[in-house]
Amino acid sequence: MNKQLLLFLLFIPFLSNAQLLQPHHHDYTEQDTLRGSITPQRAWWDLQRYNLSVEVKPNEKFIQGSNIVVFKVVDDQEDLQIDLQEPMRITKVIQGKEILNYRRKGNAFFIELAKSYNNNDIDSIEIFFEGTPREAVKAPWDGGFTWAKDENGNDFIATSCQGLGASVWWPNKDHMYDEPDLGMDISIEVPANLMDVSNGRLVKVKKNRKKKTKTYHWKVVNPINNYGVNINIGNYVHFGEHYEGEKGTLDMNYYVLEHNLEKAKKQFTQAKDMMEAFEHWFGPYPFYEDGFKLVEVPYLGMEHQSSVTYGNKYQNGYLGSDLSNTGWGLKFDFIIIHEAGHEWFANNITDKDIADMWIHESFTAYSECLFVEYHYGKEAGLQYVRGTRSAIQNDRPIIGDYDVNSEGSGDMYYKGSNMINMIRRIQNDDEKWRGLLRGMNKEFYHQTVDTKQIEDYMSEKVGIDLSKVFDQYLRNTSIPTLEYRIIKGGISYRYINTVAGFDMPIDVTINGKSKRLKGSTKWQMIEASDVESFEIDPNYYVGLMEIKI
Repeated sequence: MNKQLLLFLLFIPFLSNAQLLQPHHHDYTEQDTLRGSITPQRAWWDLQRYNLSVEVKPNEKFIQGSNIVVFKVVDDQEDLQIDLQEPMRITKVIQGKEILNYRRKGNAFFIELAKSYNNNDIDSIEIFFEGTPREAVKAPWDGGFTWAKDENGNDFIATSCQGLGASVWWPNKDHMYDEPDLGMDISIEVPANLMDVSNGRLVKVKKNRKKKTKTYHWKVVNPINNYGVNINIGNYVHFGEHYEGEKGTLDMNYYVLEHNLEKAKKQFTQAKDMMEAFEHWFGPYPFYEDGFKLVEVPYLGMEHQSSVTYGNKYQNGYLGSDLSNTGWGLKFDFIIIHEAGHEWFANNITDKDIADMWIHESFTAYSECLFVEYHYGKEAGLQYVRGTRSAIQNDRPIIGDYDVNSEGSGDMYYKGSNMINMIRRIQNDDEKWRGLLRGMNKEFYHQTVDTKQIEDYMSEKVGIDLSKVFDQYLRNTSIPTLEYRIIKGGISYRYINTVAGFDMPIDVTINGKSKRLKGSTKWQMIEASDVESFEIDPNYYVGLMEIKI
């Protein structure tokens, strides 16, 4: 009898092992390397603090300002690399009273310092800059400045620059691996009829009567990733509340356009629901000292640290749609829950290289299902995460190319979250699982990490070597298939369509009874009599195929 393929969970491309774990192939340039690698001109100094001052001129779509960069010497001195993307330009660099020489190579500037240092010396330079920054085409995916108007004709302006890089609008050390250990000061000058909302806490507002402007001074005391720094300018009104959380009283502040105040007061009640759920699963909110904000913006929203931006039009779902097609996705405002989830995964635990952005997006996409589970029960959360599989493309590996500022596949969201959900099923202990997630945020608190650290941590806590699972789901595009045949006295089975040595255990039901099988790419045998049904636990993102003899 011919082999019959009885059941596919999805279309599965069959690839040989030689085709798996292949690096991406792109034509990278010197600019990609200067942007994406830890160059010698970056490696010798450790970022301590920024003091960023910017004047925004909406009528001209022009900005100008300065950034004081405080650094600590950790290696033999080179020129100092600072990044600022065209068409922005640096106009002057000073150290004390001395004007420094610099040379530009595309988007990278190499600054010649005026003195020599010993290890552990701390010093600073001030960089003056100006220009018409790149306009966002489709924020936040194609970032830059968004220059918009609200429905009353007031300027409504915001920045977004993940992936593209913060250097699209301000000069900085534009690489994920190094964050300012001591935080930063942000001072934004805007027309007097408008308000700026940035990261951290508002320290003071200065009126510049002659210029008819105001300067808003914000202070961030925690480390912050560059792309998390933001400017939001509008005719804002403010309301707020206090949340009694795991580390004490957390200030939660909300800035919205005046005409949306009543909608916001209703919709933003979900922020407390979010905080309660995520502190339960992940541990204390990581930035109590800087507070938590939701800020309305003229684009969909993003995870700017302590200044989460919101543009989901005061409705549940993702612009009103349920990404899981289960109904559960309409129980919450996607942007509030997802973007705030990034405070733990992206802002607390940050990838060192954007190739590992799955650490941000897979865990945060998974946080959506944990939010649902916390408020609506475990089965609801599981239905939600399984429902998101319809968005998976299996187009290219989730992990990108290293040292060239290259993101992997968008499957880092829902293929990644289904992988994490599957690892939870393998561990099969909900309290230990919660301990793993909370422990991860404690172990890597305010740190930049790489994939190996996360993989090793999870393998240790689950108690199983998960390296082949990560290879399978993060580094190639094929989905494993459990191939089986019913024979006299039992079932023989094996994995196909996998990386070499793939050995993930898997839970199945045989005639309605649950059993865990040892995973292998070699034929295995399990005893069973009168097999009428053989099914995989649906929480495993694995195909199933029967061979009929």
